[in-house]
Amino acid sequence: MTSQSMRLMIPGPVDAEDEILAALAEPTRPHYGKEWLEIYDEVIDGLKQVFQTRGDLFLMPGPGTAGLEAALGSMLRTGEKVLVPRNGFFGHRLGTVAEGYGLEVCRVDAPQGEPLDPEAIREALRHSPGIQALAVVHLETSTGVLNPLAEIAAVAREQEVPLIVDAVSSMGGVPLPVDELGIGVCVTVANKCLACPPGVAPISVSGEAWRQMDARANRAHGWYLDLATWRHYADHWGDWHPYPTTMPTNVVVALQASLRRILGGGLEAYYERHRSAARRVRSVMGPLGFKPVTPEAHTSPLITALYGPPGMDVEDLRAYLVAEWQIMIAGGLEDLSGKIVRVGHMGKAATSDYVERLLDGVEAYLRLKGYAVPQRKALS
Repeated sequence: MTSQSMRLMIPGPVDAEDEILAALAEPTRPHYGKEWLEIYDEVIDGLKQVFQTRGDLFLMPGPGTAGLEAALGSMLRTGEKVLVPRNGFFGHRLGTVAEGYGLEVCRVDAPQGEPLDPEAIREALRHSPGIQALAVVHLETSTGVLNPLAEIAAVAREQEVPLIVDAVSSMGGVPLPVDELGIGVCVTVANKCLACPPGVAPISVSGEAWRQMDARANRAHGWYLDLATWRHYADHWGDWHPYPTTMPTNVVVALQASLRRILGGGLEAYYERHRSAARRVRSVMGPLGFKPVTPEAHTSPLITALYGPPGMDVEDLRAYLVAEWQIMIAGGLEDLSGKIVRVGHMGKAATSDYVERLLDGVEAYLRLKGYAVPQRKALS
């Protein structure tokens, strides 16, 4: 079996549409010059529409973690305090990234599978003097929780604390109006809801965030991951080379194709595509005995995290789907390893073709293991 035959239904990276892969395979372009800047500027403008921002936006080569390091290291100095609320693996990871920059990490935790509590965040900001920023994971993909970002952003504004958002798994998949929420720095990647191969991390920066950065000397960053470096090149080399490094031009051209597809159909229709896929998976797998990790009111339409039916080996199910159906879904992380499955609804995994094949495979596995399988309702 080749990698090309595998259907990815994990929380990223995602399977991209054929036209996006065709763009990726075009001859490599130089990363500067008039013709290239027309492509690059179109991508930046398209990303600003997805982010719903008029602020600065940069396309940083690398994974989402690089973007998060850039955000934390550019906003804060070594030894300063940052509040990192946690309710899962990636909230813990964000705190670890902050500690790597010598920041003092203050924490407020919520139970795994439950959303962050805006009131608990408010109390932490009130009673922990000296906190210089709030850093939050929007979608905790370890459990599927979509944290209440609008309410958390309101707390940040009320307490006058800059907000850094890890939107790695959510941007483009659900509404996330960066300017309206007053987000200081927002980080995502191309290879999740933007439905593109991996390689770049888009980062938005507000005017208020720049003011905080400019007021701080000797921040906890290097050169490449310093957002001020990126602003300098945008300002001084903007007419031919508006970034400090070689740009992965093939990935950017693929992202251009994906953004045209997303924006051409409208953002709301794109959001609904994910919601529809999630509803279908949950409506079928629930009656099969799978139980949600996260309450429905707080779960994201971009990933479904489920406990298996009693007595079922979820890792055996995952292996069966790979071997017999050429479908890859994710398992649990750390203490949830071997206990849950996670189904992504991003990229082609949100299409009915992928969803129905997954459900066929799950039902076939259950029959093989002797479970009762009720008649599935047809897709309306």
